[in-house]
Amino acid sequence: MLEVKSRLEALRDEIRRHDYAYYVKDEPTISDNEYDGLMRELQALEEQHPEFITPDSPTQRVGGEPLSAFASIRHAQAMLSLGNVFSEQELYAFDKRVADGLAEAGLLMPGQAVEYNCELKFDGLAMSLRYENGVLIHAATRGDGQVGEDVTANIRTMPSVPLRLNAPYPAVLEVRGEVLMNRQDFLALNERQAKRGEKTFVNPRNAAAGSLRQLDPRLTAQRPLRFFAYGWGEIVFAEHQTFAIGDTHATRLDYLAQAGFVVAKERAVVRGANGLYHFFQQVAEQRATLPFDIDGVVYKVNKLVQQQALGFVSRAPRFAVAHKFPAEEEQTTVVDIDIQVGRTGALTPVARLKPVFVGGVTITNATLHNEDEIRRKDVRIGDTVIVRRAGDVIPEVVRALPELRPATALVFRMPEECPVCHSAVERLPDEAVLRCTGGLFCEAQRKQSIIHAVSRKALNIDGLGEKLVEQLVDVGFVHSIADVYKLTVEKLIGLDRMGRKSAENLISAIEVSKQTSLARLIYSLGIRHVGEATARDLAAHFGHIEHLEKATVEQLLMVNDVGPVVAQSIVRFFAEPHNQAVIQDLLATGLQVETAAVVASVTNTEIAGKTFVLTGTLPVWKRDEAAAYIMQAGGKVSGSVSKKTDYVVAGADAGSKLEKATALGVSVIDEEQLRQLLGMSSL
Repeated sequence: MLEVKSRLEALRDEIRRHDYAYYVKDEPTISDNEYDGLMRELQALEEQHPEFITPDSPTQRVGGEPLSAFASIRHAQAMLSLGNVFSEQELYAFDKRVADGLAEAGLLMPGQAVEYNCELKFDGLAMSLRYENGVLIHAATRGDGQVGEDVTANIRTMPSVPLRLNAPYPAVLEVRGEVLMNRQDFLALNERQAKRGEKTFVNPRNAAAGSLRQLDPRLTAQRPLRFFAYGWGEIVFAEHQTFAIGDTHATRLDYLAQAGFVVAKERAVVRGANGLYHFFQQVAEQRATLPFDIDGVVYKVNKLVQQQALGFVSRAPRFAVAHKFPAEEEQTTVVDIDIQVGRTGALTPVARLKPVFVGGVTITNATLHNEDEIRRKDVRIGDTVIVRRAGDVIPEVVRALPELRPATALVFRMPEECPVCHSAVERLPDEAVLRCTGGLFCEAQRKQSIIHAVSRKALNIDGLGEKLVEQLVDVGFVHSIADVYKLTVEKLIGLDRMGRKSAENLISAIEVSKQTSLARLIYSLGIRHVGEATARDLAAHFGHIEHLEKATVEQLLMVNDVGPVVAQSIVRFFAEPHNQAVIQDLLATGLQVETAAVVASVTNTEIAGKTFVLTGTLPVWKRDEAAAYIMQAGGKVSGSVSKKTDYVVAGADAGSKLEKATALGVSVIDEEQLRQLLGMSSL
């Protein structure tokens, strides 16, 4: 038995060395036939002696039994987002902030340039791998930064992820990186999918995400996924361990490469803003030749002691930033222009395009915004146009190319009636959009209004998605949100892809949603200009839906952040008989609405009377939870930043609201500081 165990370990070690040489170093040391021979011998020995199989054996990459669902894993250290810069000016401003911060901390001499590590910003899925005593224990997606999905079984199938670390290792090492798919692998995968008549993917990132989230690890094992390491989370050394893994970002990346991870070769240590911008320009030139997609570069202060001194703001590091590439633009043809009718009746012209690959996605539609934009850009059916897409932003037509315009190009005219319900359209003063006057009589508005009403921030009916709502409206089961509460299991099981169990689950979710708050009910009505914050303010002020229904413009103007436009919109909404009928019908279905106005149950002098704005993703609370605590303590929550704002509570990915707060000198705090103001325990 000792001889068998010894041979097993020798085979595993040899295969690991060859895997490292092939997948990490890209320098294969033996032929495929020789490698296959070693693997077959290992598999045969393990089949004869299953008691000696270890989870870090190379044979365990094939994938196990399918999972019923992904479990959740809380990250030992939060996976943070990065701030962004988009211009040379913003880049130099970042470098100045860093230099000033380090000088203030006594870690940078006057006139001395900051040392940075520069690397690629991959366009994939962020991943955290946890190793204990050198063995992969679990793998989790970024999730909300605090809690991610447990995808360990799928990650184990990836040859570029070591199951056991090669180099000396701490007792605990969390490795952070990106899962992605090379472009050539992506094209080959889509070709195979198409031949099988299966779903194809729109871009490599989408393919990587879909492959990684397979409940059957055996399917993931068939997908060409790759992992690139670029950072770390929790690191714990045992008492007897004295070796070092680097005191700079660059040396730690070198350590990760030695430990068995793929680390991008396109990285450099530079000094100052000039060095950063030179690296950005170099990568921009090489971008098209890289085998995988990137959407920018990342700069990190290189010395770890300086990183620690700079710390974090709004759950993002002060010592690092992503420099995003400009939006990608491509040329294509406008095949037609259609009209989409939104929840509020807005008629939006949409260009139907000859398919074009832009920013990693095949684009077939692009917004033209409104009639004025079409005229300003002079876009016609048949025109050659420039289309832009940046990140996840909706594609748009940037401009037409009249010099390429064919003689058959047609000028587009906005319709005089709604293309869905044929009601008249109107353009209100000071508005750029045309609107359908059909209201809930219009099927398009009806569908969108119901989709909005059942959404998470409104009545929150789990399992009632957009496709199912459209189907329910199409078959005539649902004409208003009230009809959702009249659905039965028997009605639902007659729908496409709706079995009894699914129908029962949906009915249960509908029943649960009957217990709701007045703020959620108001928001679910889809009143124009009334967002979450305004809905909360209205609920707190009026306390009952009947009081709000009867409110005059003058009474509404007394509510926090409600101006004349919003007040008029609310009055118009409740003046419509069919809206009144829907609300009464909804309440008659058994909806239990919390009618008492929000009061300061615990008067808190730090909170009471102060106005807060919430932005970004908080580490623990959802924004509506944080808002509830603020209002219970006597504070106000607004949806916009102004000079009257006392605090902006900023989480990860905070955007324009944070920028405006900084410009106005408004106090910016994070969730931890909010908890302190509320007198609650720390995170």
